[in-house]
Amino acid sequence: MAVDRKQQIIEAATNSFSLFGYKATTMDQVARLANVGKGTIYTFFKNKEELFDEIIQSLIAEMREVAEEAVDPSLSFYENAHRALFQILQFRKRHQLTIKLFQEGKEMGTPAVIEVMTMMEDAILSFIKEKISLAVEVGEIKPCNPEVTAFVMLKLYISLIFDWEQRKEPLSEEEILRLFELYLFEGLSI
Repeated sequence: MAVDRKQQIIEAATNSFSLFGYKATTMDQVARLANVGKGTIYTFFKNKEELFDEIIQSLIAEMREVAEEAVDPSLSFYENAHRALFQILQFRKRHQLTIKLFQEGKEMGTPAVIEVMTMMEDAILSFIKEKISLAVEVGEIKPCNPEVTAFVMLKLYISLIFDWEQRKEPLSEEEILRLFELYLFEGLSI
């Protein structure tokens, strides 16, 4: 029963953060949405920050799962890097909470939101870095600095998916892969 209440609170808080953002969400709102007393929330979470952190940790785990599912051991590092990055960014693009948080971080600069966005980006970078290190280890790509390469890969992808769409027609997944190969993979190829 306690787990159900906790899950109910987490779902209500996720909805509130998704609709109103971090700054505008209050524990009173969450209690109303969860149909529990505010005191019930405090039996599980000491404050809004702790509740938010639990939601974000779950979101990061879900994002990592999406990336792992995109990886196919029968494909090359390049194809898997593309597939994983594409799925991570599509997840981020369609998940209501991440959309709202990116908007709040950009427009209001809410420190807690900026910190969370950094955590999410660090989790993505860590995933990519692991895959790059493995590809270097097995001789699939040239030796490189995995941390810097992961950063460049992610920023290129963000540019091709998000930034490009703000000015022009969205690129297809095939076009993004082709550009990714041209700008990055040819340089890393052995």
